[in-house]
Amino acid sequence: MRKIVLLACVLLIAACSQLQQMSAYTVSETDVEQLLRQQISKLTRQARVAGIPLKMQVDTMQVQIGPDNSDVVRLNTAGSAVLSLFGLTYPASLQLQVEGVPYYDSEQKAIYLRSVKLLNSGIEAAGYRGNLAPVSNELLQLVNGYLANNPVYKLDMSNPTVKLISAMPLNMAVQQGRISFTPGKN
Repeated sequence: MRKIVLLACVLLIAACSQLQQMSAYTVSETDVEQLLRQQISKLTRQARVAGIPLKMQVDTMQVQIGPDNSDVVRLNTAGSAVLSLFGLTYPASLQLQVEGVPYYDSEQKAIYLRSVKLLNSGIEAAGYRGNLAPVSNELLQLVNGYLANNPVYKLDMSNPTVKLISAMPLNMAVQQGRISFTPGKN
């Protein structure tokens, strides 16, 4: 009888330990950057900005989660563009910094950015270096349109722990350098 009680206690302790490990799941800046790196090829677009034909391509993207103890995700992008004007093409380098509030879609098991706003923009082309203030609204619409339909992170449903925790209602919290999920209440 004593061995059975001891075995039950050991199993209970092991179960509590497993449950505690499963009670939180975090997504780091590196995790988000890896997913975005896979999607960078989708960030090539033909557009018209201020009536000028433009082909934009994102080359690199850096992610900051919760900078300055905020509840936002900041994306710093560097890209290239080819402007077509008067039958000539001009290469340009673009830098955009946007931030948005992360939103967890429980049906898609993915994190999206909402309320995206442009913080900073810059261009370097044909000897000109400056900000993109005159065309920033059009560029923000391009970025916002992409982020509205494409998640910045999808939960790995092949991981049994993630699959189990995502079956429950989740609370999401933005912390400096990561997004954490904990089981919530209905």
